[in-house]
Amino acid sequence: MNGVPSVNPESVLEIVPFEASMSDACESILKALPEWFGIPASNEEYIRNLPWLTTFVARLRGVVVGFVALEQQFPESAENHVLAVHPDHHRQGIGRALLAHSERWLCSRGVEMFHVKTLGPSDPYPPYANTRAFYAAWGFRPLFETTALWGPENPALILAKPLSRETPDTPPQPTQVAN
Repeated sequence: MNGVPSVNPESVLEIVPFEASMSDACESILKALPEWFGIPASNEEYIRNLPWLTTFVARLRGVVVGFVALEQQFPESAENHVLAVHPDHHRQGIGRALLAHSERWLCSRGVEMFHVKTLGPSDPYPPYANTRAFYAAWGFRPLFETTALWGPENPALILAKPLSRETPDTPPQPTQVAN
């Protein structure tokens, strides 16, 4: 296309542990995603916590294009605290690669349950319908929705996925998700 050969992102994509020098790039990614990360105080907290959480960064040809931070409060479970991929790189498998890497890392440490919070389906905001579909395709299932975490204007949906030692590198077959 346009005379430029297509490049398989997996051949040039690497997932590496977070380093402090990557903070600015991660912050830029959040700023590029105002539909999902539009609360500056929350974004500052995400960035401030990256060094203290288990954080992995996706680099495409050496450039930071995404990251995931995991929070573990119990040995048996972990939360996907934040996952973000620069919008120029959406739908290229980078989010899936970050989740696959996270799941392998968690399984290697005996974690049995992986969970995430996102905006619930009672809020019709379209970008989060896509987020819920992404997690559903990866095998996360809804547990409950609550306004107790983020208030009535931002209902939180808690999704969870059991992990096994044989966690696949690719998501299971897509399933329908209620929007």
